[in-house]
Amino acid sequence: MGLKVIIVDDERLALKKMEKLLNEQVELDGSLDLIGTFVDPYAALEVAKLETLDLAFLDIEMSEIDGFELANRLLEIQPQLQIVFTTAYQEYAVKAFELNALDYLLKPVNQSRLAITLQRVAVSATRTSEIDKEKVLPKLCLLQNVHYIDESGSAQSFPWKTLKAPELFAYLVYHHDKTVNKQTLMDLLWPDYDIERSTTQLHTAIYQIRKIIKEVGLFDLELKYKDGGYSFVLGELTLDVEEWERRVRLASVVTPDTLEQHLAIMALYSGDFLVEHRYMWAEYEQERIRLIWLNHVKQVAEYYASLEQYTEAMVLYQKVVDRLPHMEDGYFGLMIIYSKLNHQLEVRKQFQLISNKLLEEFDVTPSKELMDWYQEWLSGL
Repeated sequence: MGLKVIIVDDERLALKKMEKLLNEQVELDGSLDLIGTFVDPYAALEVAKLETLDLAFLDIEMSEIDGFELANRLLEIQPQLQIVFTTAYQEYAVKAFELNALDYLLKPVNQSRLAITLQRVAVSATRTSEIDKEKVLPKLCLLQNVHYIDESGSAQSFPWKTLKAPELFAYLVYHHDKTVNKQTLMDLLWPDYDIERSTTQLHTAIYQIRKIIKEVGLFDLELKYKDGGYSFVLGELTLDVEEWERRVRLASVVTPDTLEQHLAIMALYSGDFLVEHRYMWAEYEQERIRLIWLNHVKQVAEYYASLEQYTEAMVLYQKVVDRLPHMEDGYFGLMIIYSKLNHQLEVRKQFQLISNKLLEEFDVTPSKELMDWYQEWLSGL
């Protein structure tokens, strides 16, 4: 039995075209089981309540409810459902991927592009199956905020009662297996307190940390006192930021064979290092890790662009703009793609956006490289 699929499009010709393409795929390898095609999105919702589905192809522009709203309603019924959006308009791409869509197909859809989508569906299904079979080990997390992943694979918060205990916890976890002197910790966290008061605060925070570790059941995590300082021993626990960085550094060049590996690495990056906490001591490390992320995402985006898969590349460059709005990289990448697509207004818009950002924040103009490229592009119009 193949993957159970539905198609929803309120234009009957487009619906028939997609149905024909999928039936041709069924004849090739039998990997799909087309459950139904629907011009009425509400009919698709009723089927989703009765039948377990694996994949839904959804048109975005529909008169009853749009594809984004339909996707949200379908996922409420079946959270495991994979969504592929179809549309004639490229500007919906970023929003589509923000909804964790598996793919985004521009109309008119052809068989070769559909084959790429179905290959992604197969890889995603295999990866999900493998994850389900694996025993999940608890993981400590410092990307985005301080939390942990439990044995069921769910993200959990620590029940902190003060502000300094989680900061001390994060600092010691990040410097795990290294003894940090008590005085260093007191100077870092309570610089304005006298020695007696800062010592009391440190001991109170240490007590809270030990208590909470026990409460949440992280028994592999050991807080040691040695040579006038404290250190964490992680045991079999892993640390999300270290795991992510290790995978980035070990990853080979982006190719058709390694693309899924790189996409999996990008998915591990859940947010900037401790960005929600605004710890001053974390700022340098936050910037270093963010630049590693930038370099990796650009590699994948450039690979997509080299294959003329511009929608996928644009989504990644937009993520760069959102995360690093004062750096040129994302805007420049979008400008190059829009120029290839002959979207002149969008090229000018991206140039104006980064020019205004740099002027407002740093009182500077864009780099010589970007200015030279832009002037050359203008001269070619």
